[in-house]
Amino acid sequence: MKYVHSIILFLFLSLSVFSQTPEKMSYQAVLRASDYSLVSDSNVSLKVLIRQDSPDGPVIFEETHQTTTNANGLVSLEIGSGSADIGSFSSIAWEAGTYYVETQTDVTGGSNYSIIGVSQLLSVPYALHAKSADTITGSVTIARALVIDFTESRSVLSSDIHNTIACTRDAIYTLSANFTAMAIGDTINLEAHNGATLTVQADSGVTLNYVASGTGTFASTSGNVRFGMLRKSGDNAYIISGQ
Repeated sequence: MKYVHSIILFLFLSLSVFSQTPEKMSYQAVLRASDYSLVSDSNVSLKVLIRQDSPDGPVIFEETHQTTTNANGLVSLEIGSGSADIGSFSSIAWEAGTYYVETQTDVTGGSNYSIIGVSQLLSVPYALHAKSADTITGSVTIARALVIDFTESRSVLSSDIHNTIACTRDAIYTLSANFTAMAIGDTINLEAHNGATLTVQADSGVTLNYVASGTGTFASTSGNVRFGMLRKSGDNAYIISGQ
């Protein structure tokens, strides 16, 4: 009996709760005969090929699967877990181009494969690409903002940038002239806690809210926090909000 192309239901990445990116993708298809009847409860052979750059591009990975359809003609498998004939699924450089998956089948379970179809892999490689990027850099680090206790008057420091100054005692925060560690657009969060007053003072030659040697004050009340933000707007110029 002659068999026609299968209907591919979906192709997606198998997600995992573990930190390591899974080295496989789930694949399902419905197989039908030439009269469109389902190929039900049958042992079938499937060959999966990954092609690079175009539907007829070079095969960089190929594997075979022996599996069984269910009563509805549905076949399910995980690409990357079959018997590899060419390449290694885990070594595919997903960031190196576009990829296509070609599936071939023999519904008798033998090796007389016919082409089922070719589909471009779209969102799937991007998830796997995260693994490739991690391999290149060694690790993926998520920077987290720090909360810096501020209890004594001092000048702005490079370690303050993108972090939070938490003032818990009256103190003066000085914006020094020619402070180049802070780039234009960089910010610092400001907090005055529980009755403390945080005073921001622009040094000589520095403007704060367009005022030379300007001053901004954050006065909190007991049991409350006063929030603000400091942003560098130009060379020796700052904008402060929330006072």
